[in-house]
Amino acid sequence: MKTFFQMLLLALFLGVPALVTHAADDLSAVRARMEERLPTIDDLKAKGAVGENNQGYLEVRDAAAGGSNARNIVSAENRDRGTVYSAIAEKNKTTSEQVGRARARRIAANSAAGVWLQRENGEWYKK
Repeated sequence: MKTFFQMLLLALFLGVPALVTHAADDLSAVRARMEERLPTIDDLKAKGAVGENNQGYLEVRDAAAGGSNARNIVSAENRDRGTVYSAIAEKNKTTSEQVGRARARRIAANSAAGVWLQRENGEWYKK
C-alpha cells in the first residue's frame, strides 16, 4: 500500500509545480497528514475495518473492528485525497472523479492480500 501513496505523492509534487505558493504549502500539509495516517489506515485495512472503494476513497466496512476512531480517520483521509485528486485533475485538465477512479485501480493492483476492495460494478471483495 505504501507504494500507492508514494506514487500519489510523487505525482502530486512533481506534477503540479505551477500551483501558487499558498496551495503548495497546503499540499505539503496534506502530504504530511497522509503519511502520518498511513500506518493507522494499513492497520484498519488489515483488520477488515475499512476498504478501498472504486472511486479512490476509503469506506468503513466494519466499524466495530475499527474502533471509535475509524470513521474519523476515514473522513480525514478522504478529505485529503479529494484535495490531492483535485490538484492532479487541475494539472491534467481532467476531473477529480476521473483521477479518483484511476487511483482506485492502482490501489487495487497494489493492495495487500485480505484488503477489502470494490469492483467497478460496486461489488466488494477481499483481495
